[in-house]
Amino acid sequence: MFVTPLIAAPMAGGTTTPELALAATGAGAFAFAAGGYKTAEQLAAHVAPLRAAGHDFGVNLFVPRTSPLSATESAALASYRVELRATAERYGADVPQQLLAEDDPRVQDFWAEKLELLLSDPVPLVSFTFGLAPTPLVTKLHKAGSQVVASVTSVAEALAAVETGVDALVVQHANAGGHTAAFLPAPTQSPASLTELIMAIRSAVSLPLIGAGGIASSEDLKAVLAAGAVAGAIGTALIRTDESGARPVHKDALGDPSYTQTAMTRSFTGKAARALVNDFVREHSATAPQAYPEVHFLTAPLRAAAAAAHDPHALNLWAGSGWRQARSGPAAHVIEDYLKGV
Repeated sequence: MFVTPLIAAPMAGGTTTPELALAATGAGAFAFAAGGYKTAEQLAAHVAPLRAAGHDFGVNLFVPRTSPLSATESAALASYRVELRATAERYGADVPQQLLAEDDPRVQDFWAEKLELLLSDPVPLVSFTFGLAPTPLVTKLHKAGSQVVASVTSVAEALAAVETGVDALVVQHANAGGHTAAFLPAPTQSPASLTELIMAIRSAVSLPLIGAGGIASSEDLKAVLAAGAVAGAIGTALIRTDESGARPVHKDALGDPSYTQTAMTRSFTGKAARALVNDFVREHSATAPQAYPEVHFLTAPLRAAAAAAHDPHALNLWAGSGWRQARSGPAAHVIEDYLKGV
């Protein structure tokens, strides 16, 4: 499936640009286009340069939830909206007056339209996160000529994914920056490291595995391969690169020694994600509801205002556990360093 042991992970929200994907591919990695938050038209434009380059690549999609928010979750969301007003006012931002309706296409992340695009104009590989693509969809993608990958965070999720007929699994450890791919309740005791998680899943399934989460160096990549993965995926390591579309304030924060830890938080989007601990994380993590993507769109104007003010304290500073080793410069240099000796 992969002729290289290194994957440039898809980072939605603008971080993974076509330029970043092309630079990673040119340096010897396998690159993904990030389909999350995009309409079908935006995804087509995002993918066009990758198609034109003639290299294999993948497209990642978010699997939308299958049921509406509960009454309790809706009430918590309304309360959170009120809570955010004081923070928004500090940045001269508004909190949206209306919460997203269940039939708003953003709730489903334009799922049907993007699938129609990928089935009518196939790409080499399609990966899914936040849940599993149904078996009939996996079959349709196979018939269209695409390989299919599922993202999992536990043995139970890996076993469920195998039943859908996918070709490989991205094994994501909690050390990964940004959103967790988890879609089942977390096990009572989770493996302490990515290599342990890979070995546990390797003993349960026979599909090719791609490790993800906290791969901060070439040595980490070698350890992931030795544990039984066919490749390792990096994300945080590419955020500060020249080709990354991450906000400058995010790039700067990853290199700022005043940040000393990361944490899992729902405060920015309503879904657990690992970020640098800033004021927003400290103030809102305890009260943020489990309501994705509603919280994402609720905090979006506030985050945009903070970015415009170059203030990192109300931004989602996604960062994996190895964020201190992320560096600026050309993405190709980062890829080349990871591949040394592998």
